[in-house]
Amino acid sequence: MGEKEIPGYTYGTQAVAKSPVSLEDFDLLKKTVLFTEEDEKYLRLAGEVLGDQVEEVLDLWYGFVGSHPHLVRYFSDLQGEPDSSYLAAVRKRFAQWILDTCNRTYDQDWLNYQHEIGLRHYHTKKNKTDNVQSVPIISYRYLITFIYPITATIKPFLEKKGHSAEEVEKMHQAWFKSLLLQVTLWTNPYLRQEDY
Repeated sequence: MGEKEIPGYTYGTQAVAKSPVSLEDFDLLKKTVLFTEEDEKYLRLAGEVLGDQVEEVLDLWYGFVGSHPHLVRYFSDLQGEPDSSYLAAVRKRFAQWILDTCNRTYDQDWLNYQHEIGLRHYHTKKNKTDNVQSVPIISYRYLITFIYPITATIKPFLEKKGHSAEEVEKMHQAWFKSLLLQVTLWTNPYLRQEDY
């Protein structure tokens, strides 16, 4: 599926507002998590490794979310029943997110889209992209704690293409750093700007 065919995927378009985080502040965040050009290189390699495994990765992650009622509720209707069309639409964007994490240049468009993703988890835009009736926010605590399963479970997929243990570890560390950066950016709408 091409990017233009993904429902609600608006990366790099006028529909995405400019991030309140400046590129200069973003550079400081990258320095804080020790994100370097080497990490960019290993994310690209991870993109090559994961490219044909995206659906398998999503099967694992969706199985994890689906097996935990406190997580699947964020993709359920107001009666608490999982909304299959909502889950399917989000899955297409989630697949593209894996590719974007590995392959995009972390420039202004990327920074803007991270803010958009944050808004879609918060009251501001939760449910609006897919025009669904669900809970109005993804709780802040689950943005943070979801970092671990999304990091831990990716490593076996990075190991599947015969790269050395050192290369796999570098891909995994680059993934982890990127995820920390992204979730940090996604939490912006949850906080008063003077506290962010």
